[in-house]
Amino acid sequence: MLSQKVIENVLSAALSKGGDFAEIFVEDKLCTNIRLVGGLIENNISGRDYGVGIRIFDKLNCIYAYTNDSSEENLIKVAKEAAAALNSATTDLTLNFLKGSPRDINPIKIIPSTVDKKKKVDLMKRAYEVAKNYDASISQVSINYLDDDQRVLIANTEGVMAEDRRVRTRFSVASVASKNGEMQQGFYGPGASMGFEFFEKINVEEVAREASRIANTMIDAEHCPSGVMPVIMDNEFGGVLFHEACGHGLEAAFVSKGTSVFANKLGQQVASSLVTAIDDGTIPNGWGSTNIDDEGTPTQKNVLIENGILKSYLIDKLNGRRMGMDSTGSGRRQSYKFAPTSRMNNTYIAAGNSSLEEIIANTEWGLYAKKLGGGSVNPATGDFNFAVMEGYLVENGKILKPVRGATLIGNGLKVLELIDMVGSELSLGQGMCGAESGSIPANVGQPPLRIKSLTVGGRKEDK
Repeated sequence: MLSQKVIENVLSAALSKGGDFAEIFVEDKLCTNIRLVGGLIENNISGRDYGVGIRIFDKLNCIYAYTNDSSEENLIKVAKEAAAALNSATTDLTLNFLKGSPRDINPIKIIPSTVDKKKKVDLMKRAYEVAKNYDASISQVSINYLDDDQRVLIANTEGVMAEDRRVRTRFSVASVASKNGEMQQGFYGPGASMGFEFFEKINVEEVAREASRIANTMIDAEHCPSGVMPVIMDNEFGGVLFHEACGHGLEAAFVSKGTSVFANKLGQQVASSLVTAIDDGTIPNGWGSTNIDDEGTPTQKNVLIENGILKSYLIDKLNGRRMGMDSTGSGRRQSYKFAPTSRMNNTYIAAGNSSLEEIIANTEWGLYAKKLGGGSVNPATGDFNFAVMEGYLVENGKILKPVRGATLIGNGLKVLELIDMVGSELSLGQGMCGAESGSIPANVGQPPLRIKSLTVGGRKEDK
C-alpha cells in the first residue's frame, strides 16, 4: 500500500511542529451493494474507496486529516498542515517498527469479487419469490446484498506497523404486509465476516420466509396495551437493547468525559448478579470481528460486567490517555475519512441457566418481545426507547396472542438491575452501529431474559 520509507517520512512530517504521537491509516476497500425491490434491480453499485488518514496527538489534544491522494508529496503536505495546528514544541523522532502478521480469526474461502454478479442476483430473486408468495398480505419485498473487501495498513510512532484484510457479506430481506389500509414490516438480515461461502451457512429462502412471517403475523395482531409489566426479551437481535442502552455508556468516548452513567463505577455493582456482559472482537468470522482494531491494536475478549460487577470499559488510544488506561482493542472507524474512537465489536450478555419455556412459564402477565426494531438512547442518562417489531402478550405462563405497536421505555442502568431470569440459548444478530466515527458492523446478542418491570408504550386499555 505504502512503502516503509514513505510512512516514516509522513510520520516525521506529522511531528515536525510538535506532538507526541502520530498515526497513518491507509484503506483500500472494494464494495458491492445490490438492491432488489418488487422483483427488479433498483441499485447495483460496485466501487472502490481508497484514502489515507493522518492523526496527531499532543498530550490530550488530537488533530485528524485525510486525503485520497496518496502520493508522498501530498501526504507530507497534509501531515505538515495538520501538525501546524498544534503549535507546540518540535519532537525528535526515531522509528523502529515492529512488524508481524496478525492472527487470522476470519478465514475467507471465496473472495466475493471473484463471484459473478449474476449468481448474487439469482440468490436475491430466489429469496424474493419466497418472501412475496409467503401470504397474500405481503404487498412489498426488498432484498439487499452487500459484500465488502477492506484492506488496511496502520502505522504509528509507537512502532506499530500492521495490516489486515476484512471481508464481510450480508443478505437482508424486508417484507411489508398490508391489510385494511395498515402496514407492518418484517426484517431479517444475517451477516458475517466471511466471503461468498456465507451462503453455504445460510439459506436465503429461510431468511425471506422469516421476514415475511414477522410482517404477516403483526398485520393481524391487536394493539399492545400500555403499562408497567415484566418484559421477556428474546435472543439474537434482542441484544440491541443492551448494545444501545448500556453498551454505548461503556465506551471510553463517554466515560472519559464523565458523560456516561457508568463513569467512576469500576468495581461497583451495576447490574443483577445474573448479568455478565462481554464485548469480544475475536469471535471467528463474527460480523464485528477483526484481527486488529483500526488503531493497530489486536482485538480481544473484554468482560465488561461480571456477575453484576463493572469490570472494564471499551477503550481506544486517545480516551485511554485521558483515563490513564490501556487500549482494549476497541478503536474503530467507518473509513479513512473518520478518526477512530471507542466502539463495540460483538457485544452480548452471556448465557444463564433458564430456558425460554421456563421464563415464559414463570411469567403471570407481561410482554414477550421476540424481535426489536429501531430505538434511541441518551448515553449520559441511559434513558432509551425501542420499538418492538414482533411482540406477544403472556398470560398465566403462556403466550396469549401477538400484539403490535409496543414500545419499550426505560433506563439502561435500571434495566440491568431488574433482570431476574437469564436463559441458556445465546445467539447473535447483526446490525450497523452509527456514532462519532461513522457506521460500523456490530454484532449484538443475548440469551432470552426477563426484565421484571419495564414501561411498555402502547394503547391504553384494560388487560
